Amino acid sequence: MIAFYIFAAIAVLASLGVIGQRNPMHSVMLLIVSFGALAGLYILLDAPFTAVTQIIIYAGAIMVLFLFVVMLLNAKTEDDLPKSAIGPRAMRLGVALSLLLGIEVAWGLSRLGITSFSTDPGAVSSISSVAEIGAQLFTAHAFAFEVTSILILVAMVGAVVIAGKGRHER
Repeated sequence: MIAFYIFAAIAVLASLGVIGQRNPMHSVMLLIVSFGALAGLYILLDAPFTAVTQIIIYAGAIMVLFLFVVMLLNAKTEDDLPKSAIGPRAMRLGVALSLLLGIEVAWGLSRLGITSFSTDPGAVSSISSVAEIGAQLFTAHAFAFEVTSILILVAMVGAVVIAGKGRHER
């Protein structure tokens, strides 16, 4: 129980540090600490597979991508960004898209219904093995997996294009 409180305190403090830092590099490092503390919590909850994927995917791959983007943008502190980076037109568009996404999620959940969520303990145990998760991911959910891969690739290319655009304008 003491380890739970230690990991939880580390996760909360590191998460608060992520949003409180002015240097994006420090925020990324604190996010890695937060992910590590969450992995410790998963181990305490007897979910070692989730803990390992937390470390490998989030603390490893995604945070390396974040570091790459932060270094590519060369943003020393939060003050380096121009004040008018997000104008009122972009804010309105963001709010409209957020509302559209919320409506879409609400509509999708209303169509799905509560009966779609399985309460069968046998069904839960059948997807607990790594081999079954992999088989489901690459057979039944292959299209969603590939679309997600393309989305992440487009986001990476977009970040590189945005970073390159800033260098040519200087």
